[in-house]
Amino acid sequence: MARLPFPPVVLGIAGASGSGKTTLAAELARELGGVNFPLDNYYRDLAHLPPTERARQNFDDPALIESSLLAAHIAALARGEAIERPIYDFSTHIRIPDRTTTVRAGTFLLVEGLFALHYTELLPLYQLRVYVDTPDEVCFERRLRRDMEERGRTAKSVQLQYEETVRPASLFYVRPSAVHADLTLDGTAALDWKVEQVLAAMRGRGLLQLQA
Repeated sequence: MARLPFPPVVLGIAGASGSGKTTLAAELARELGGVNFPLDNYYRDLAHLPPTERARQNFDDPALIESSLLAAHIAALARGEAIERPIYDFSTHIRIPDRTTTVRAGTFLLVEGLFALHYTELLPLYQLRVYVDTPDEVCFERRLRRDMEERGRTAKSVQLQYEETVRPASLFYVRPSAVHADLTLDGTAALDWKVEQVLAAMRGRGLLQLQA
């Protein structure tokens, strides 16, 4: 398998739903010319369940992510190797059979998701661990706006899901993972300031030398 001539710099970026972690990872990927690598493609294939039962699963539970495959793939990318990432259909909650996406790490790999700092097997793979800390009320407002505008959901359905699964999972799994962060950011701060804080931390660790 072809390998890069240098080990990629791998960052882990975590935060609650609506914290701004996805926007931050995308902007850092753009700024650095890196690869944005969301965890969402690693949800377990639920094709063995009836469609109604699939929809009832708690997708805010880290057990729904195939963390062993995720860790193996990130480890391979960290070695400079390419991987075949699964393709997940979120409308049906199944992996597309016999189809994958080839991913190559490049110089920088931004691993982003609710549980990016939760799985202990991922932590040694990061050169910098970032947690975006955003108050619950702000997270909810952002999620409400997103789900209503982009996914056509009602305010009541968004609030019910947030109260029943999203916030409890955040309190139990996501927010405690902040203890593993090297850098904690204020999720209500301006995006360019958050990006600069990450870049400053990377400079301090000598992680931007590959750009030269």
